Amino acid sequence: MQKLLKWVAPAVFLMLCIGIASILMATKPEPQRRIPPTPVPTVNAMRLAKQTFQVIVPSQGVVQARTRSSLIPQVSGEITWISESFRSGGFFKPDEELVKIDPRDYETALVVAKATLAQRASAYEVEKAQHEQAKVNWGRLGNGEKASALVLREPQLAEAKALMESAAANVERAERDLERTVIKAPYEGRIMEKNVDVGQTVSPGTTLAEIFATDYVEIRLPLRNEHLDFVDLPEMFRDLKPQESLLRPAVRLTGQYGSRDVTWNGRVVRTQSAFDARSRELFVIAQVDDPYGKVDEEHPPLKINQYVRAEIQGDHLEDVFVVPRAALRNNDEVVLIGKDNKIIRRAVEVIWRQGEQVVIRDGVTEGEVLCLSSLLFAADGAEVRPVIEGEPVMMPDGKGNRVRQGKTEEGKPGNASQTQANQTKEP
Repeated sequence: MQKLLKWVAPAVFLMLCIGIASILMATKPEPQRRIPPTPVPTVNAMRLAKQTFQVIVPSQGVVQARTRSSLIPQVSGEITWISESFRSGGFFKPDEELVKIDPRDYETALVVAKATLAQRASAYEVEKAQHEQAKVNWGRLGNGEKASALVLREPQLAEAKALMESAAANVERAERDLERTVIKAPYEGRIMEKNVDVGQTVSPGTTLAEIFATDYVEIRLPLRNEHLDFVDLPEMFRDLKPQESLLRPAVRLTGQYGSRDVTWNGRVVRTQSAFDARSRELFVIAQVDDPYGKVDEEHPPLKINQYVRAEIQGDHLEDVFVVPRAALRNNDEVVLIGKDNKIIRRAVEVIWRQGEQVVIRDGVTEGEVLCLSSLLFAADGAEVRPVIEGEPVMMPDGKGNRVRQGKTEEGKPGNASQTQANQTKEP
């Protein structure tokens, strides 16, 4: 009997546990099903407002001298003196003496020319007296007839006069050659490259130095055809003098000097007469006055052949919307945030792109909220949580109310989408 109870009792207890578990499982309550809320992304936004925008037309070019010349002597001889300014990089003034050539041969030639002139002048005076005497003699012996030119010695007089004038011309030439032994600066400028020195013999055609003017420099700047609508250029017409053109847009030039950027200010003074045949761009000429005048210790002068970036001051665009370039999608589309924080995709008219900014004229209205954040799927009607400068934005809910965190502006509980908006009242 004890052996039977030993086996039956555990079996009964096990069956009892199984029964209780079955009853509990059969009577368990059904779990409540909940749909997880859809996450609402927070996006940066801005409120659109009309403004005036200053167009800056970008370009680039290389600095060139206004005038660049080769200094060449007109006489030959040995160089006996050079100026302290006659060095590579040296500055000189107009008519400053730069180089002197040995003048002794030209001084001798001048003395000989003057002596010859004196002889020819004397011969002319003698022949002139003989001509006058021949007229007197013919008046006495000519019986009233007309004298021939030979009788009056007119050919001899003309020859003597011609020889005297030729001698005078030789004197003038000798004086010019003597003056040309002193080579002077044709304008205010600077030495770019020096090729000769004292003791060297030169002749006409020898390049003494390469020089350039320093009163101002010029930079050729290319402009694309679509940029021409946004800048007023100093166009010239046949009957218009250069000084009559008052359109001279300001230009800011930036060049690299070592590891830093240096800027200079100039003006666009003229346009070229034709578009470039290869690039189909129009070149304008910018001018920087006194590029070698000292501004301060940190501001170096412009250098010839220096590459510079240019920013040409263009038109002022009135009543336009300026937005970040990142807010533009597909080149002509923006994402707006409308009622109930719903996304609205809209095509716009972009009239200008400048750096990280885009200028829009049509397609949006003042006061609308523009989404600035990049959304992977920006579908119409998708809900977002807009933030402007770190502050949540209240948007109309379609009933005239503005949404707050969990309630409307009137203090009444809001719906699910309103609660998720987590927005505060606008100022």
